[in-house]
Parts: sequence; C-alpha cells; structure tokens
Amino acid sequence: MLKSTCRTLGLAFTALVAITTVSQAQETVETRSDVEKIIREYLIENPEIITEALTELEKRRVAAEQEAKKEAVASLSDIIFNSENQVVLGNPEGDVTLVEFFDYNCGYCKRAMSDMLRLIEEDSNLRVVLKEFPVLGQPSMEAAQVAIAVNDVAPEKYEDFHTSLLTQQSRASGDTAMQIALTLGISETDLTNSMESGVVQATFQEVFEIANQLGLSGTPSYVIGDEVVIGAVGYETLKEKIADARD
Repeated sequence: MLKSTCRTLGLAFTALVAITTVSQAQETVETRSDVEKIIREYLIENPEIITEALTELEKRRVAAEQEAKKEAVASLSDIIFNSENQVVLGNPEGDVTLVEFFDYNCGYCKRAMSDMLRLIEEDSNLRVVLKEFPVLGQPSMEAAQVAIAVNDVAPEKYEDFHTSLLTQQSRASGDTAMQIALTLGISETDLTNSMESGVVQATFQEVFEIANQLGLSGTPSYVIGDEVVIGAVGYETLKEKIADARD
C-alpha cells in the first residue's frame, strides 16, 4: 500500500510539473529545477492539493474499470444471459435479468439469498440467472457438481434443492448436496450419470471464463443489465440497479 501511494504521489507531482502555466514559466523560470522548486513550495503550502489529485486519480481508475467491465459484459452477453449451462428462476421472459455468481459455502451468499427471493416475489418481470461459481475449496466444488447435475436431470426441483443447500447450517459438500437431492426424490444413478457426462466440466469452464473476463474473484457477484456489481450489496441496492437497467 505504501509503495502504491508513493508511486501515485510521484505521478501526481509529475502531473503538477507538467501543468505549470507557460506564462509563469516564461516570466520567472528558465530551468526545470526552478519549476520543481516552485511546485514543491506550493505543495508544502497547499498539501490538500495532493489529496484532491489522489481522489481524482482514484475516480478515473474506478470509471475506467467499470467501463472495461461493461465492454466485457457486452462481448459475453450471450453466455452470461442465455447459456444452456445455467439456472433460470423468476420470470423466464422477464424484461430485466439479474445474474448471480455464488458459492454454497459463502456466508454472504446465504444472507443474499433472501434478497433474491424477495425480489423475485415482488417483481413479476424479473428474470434471475444463477451461475455456480465454487471458489471456496473442494467441498464447494463437489457441492456445485451435484447442483449442476440436479439442474440437468430434474430442473423443476433445482430451486428447492438450491434453497435447502444454501440455508443448511453445516458446510456444503458433495455428500450433503447428494443427500438433499435424494430427499427430493431425484435418482442417485441419474445424478451420477449426469456428473460423468461432461455437463459439469462444461459449466465450470464457461462460468470461470466469464468470471475471469469480468474480473470476478469472490461471491456473491452480480451482472444486472450492463453493470457488474461486486459483493452482497443488499436488497435496496439490487432493486435500484434493476430499476436503472429498465430505464
């Protein structure tokens, strides 16, 4: 952090040197060292300028990052919103799609699930896409494998499966996911065959490629319209982003 701050201060100082007015330089300065002396003295007298410069630099960095994410969403829109390797809840023909990348062992995802269910209940035109994004270790990966198989062989039971697994108290794993699937009456043989068919690998490959291009590393993460939203931002923020996407 210190190294990054020093580098940024150096950039800010260089920029200030560059924008010294020509008239001032012509009237009172003939060498670079004279310019730097004037700039240094001015900064010492007005140190708040450094804070202003750093704030503006950060604003520009964030804006550039957001624009890059929007461009990535546009280039990947088909597999983000319409892939065969995903789950669709809510209104399949909804006018706005909320895409959530989640992990069954993510505590923030567990809390965010109630936000998603509330939004679906209140908004009849909301389409929700779920992307299995197991980033919290092997148990999460194994649980996601079962989840993908559930969606493959019994998609009508996926929402109940998803809710049960995400709200359970114990850590999600392949075993706990399989037990929930069996209690819902899904054939273990069918699930095993699905997991061995290649659909799991195809789904993981697709989701992790999307996440990589969008710069996602944690859960939950969302795509709403052309905007990438990071973290469990809560019901009100999600609702606001959905409204913005409709405008």
